[in-house]
Amino acid sequence: MKTKNDKNYPVKEFPLKGLTGISDKTLEMHFKLYEGYVKATNSLTRQIGEFLIDGQVDQEEMPAYSELTRRLGFEYNGMVLHELYFENLSSQESKGPQQGQISLQKAIEDSFGSFDIWRADFSSVGKMRGVGWAVCNINPANGRVSNHWVSLHEFGNVAGFRPLLVMDVWEHAYLMDFKPSERGEYIERFLAHVNWDVFAKRLEGQS
Repeated sequence: MKTKNDKNYPVKEFPLKGLTGISDKTLEMHFKLYEGYVKATNSLTRQIGEFLIDGQVDQEEMPAYSELTRRLGFEYNGMVLHELYFENLSSQESKGPQQGQISLQKAIEDSFGSFDIWRADFSSVGKMRGVGWAVCNINPANGRVSNHWVSLHEFGNVAGFRPLLVMDVWEHAYLMDFKPSERGEYIERFLAHVNWDVFAKRLEGQS
């Protein structure tokens, strides 16, 4: 008997190379790590599906089922956050939103007062102690943009909010290129390579 869990998530490819400050070697290693999240997500989804073939989870199966489900939350969010991270990077450098990206500029300014204040807040979230993610979200209910710290992939995501910009600040994202104490320099290089078109499309719900 087949279940809806039989369909695998694909490993996506991202045409990134030649970023200043984020080496191709780092990107190659990072793509491999992302691929591991995809494979783990598919494996856990299949295993959970096997418990549900008869339409129920028996009491003696519950401990194993619970552990697999908790692990899936970590692996699945790790997969999605990495995809968002790679998608919002560009090999081209840019200092910020371009002319014509009026909706993006307005959303940031309405929420923070200016792009520079938003940038300072996003960078500061990324510099917080610990490993995790800096995520710029939009609240679809009121259009407010806000920056958040997400640790361990699944802890810190705000229910109902939509990610606009995702920055990986786990150490594997920059240790080949920067010392642990140089996370701020990595963040500067990340912001220099943001794909603002992707940011704008996510804001408009197109991506």
